[in-house]
Amino acid sequence: MRWVVASIIIFLVPYTYITFKYRKPEKPFEPYADMKAQANVKRLVEAGYVRSSLRAERPFPALAAKDITRGSAAQANPLAGGLPDPLGKTLVEMPRLPASYHDLLAPAEITALLPTRVQFTAKLESDHEQLGGAEIYIHEGSVVIVPTFEPIPGDLKTRTRESNVLLTLPAGLLPPGEHVITLAGARNSLRWNVVVR
Repeated sequence: MRWVVASIIIFLVPYTYITFKYRKPEKPFEPYADMKAQANVKRLVEAGYVRSSLRAERPFPALAAKDITRGSAAQANPLAGGLPDPLGKTLVEMPRLPASYHDLLAPAEITALLPTRVQFTAKLESDHEQLGGAEIYIHEGSVVIVPTFEPIPGDLKTRTRESNVLLTLPAGLLPPGEHVITLAGARNSLRWNVVVR
């Protein structure tokens, strides 16, 4: 039995030292997740989509309408939840979505050379996460905004499941013309029109 314990110690100590000394600091290779992400990108490109990622801000208090629209505000129409087609059929895996939205503030007309702000209140299903950003999918005149989540660390919780969210679309993201924008939710989505000059 002594030889077994001795051999474990002899091999375990160098193994532990080498592991901690030469381990990569970044996240490890995850074949399934990486292959799924590559398949997702391939299908989006084949379907003609352009994807962009945005960070979310949570202003408190919410910004006033004049700070968002710089003119006339877009009229949002409620819509059934889920991703609109063909995006829903293109993605490899359906993303998690907030339950619903309200109090949307977005401009009805924008300039392609300036960044555009969109503010809304999102209702989440859980109080252990918050909106961290969004993925924007652009296909011809259709734009779909799909919010992304970030977990709240430890045992912390949000104060409320509803939060104000501000997204800023960079200048030049939308080409000139008329676009239909959909803010995708699980139960309810919002859709509005915007003209890009």
